[in-house]
Amino acid sequence: MSIMFTKAIVTRLQREIADIETKTINDKTKQEKAESKINQLQRDMKLSKTHSDLNNKMARINKLNEEIKTAKRSQTDLSKQLTAKKASLKQHLDKESKQEK
Repeated sequence: MSIMFTKAIVTRLQREIADIETKTINDKTKQEKAESKINQLQRDMKLSKTHSDLNNKMARINKLNEEIKTAKRSQTDLSKQLTAKKASLKQHLDKESKQEK
């Protein structure tokens, strides 16, 4: 392969790695916000006077817990992708340095 082709692959991999890292940060932020909302709802539940209000808060907590699970699964998938992309990048960088010599 030519060095220009390898450089293009390296550039693409670096961009993909940056995108994955951004998505990971976004998922972590979503998870933290959901956990914070759950804590607030749990505090508010103590003040709830009606049965329907309590049910609404419980339903919201359940939905937020599902969001947290989804974010964690997404983070796991992104972590696997990131590991694979970094390994591929390292491989191509090694190849690029050999081609330059």
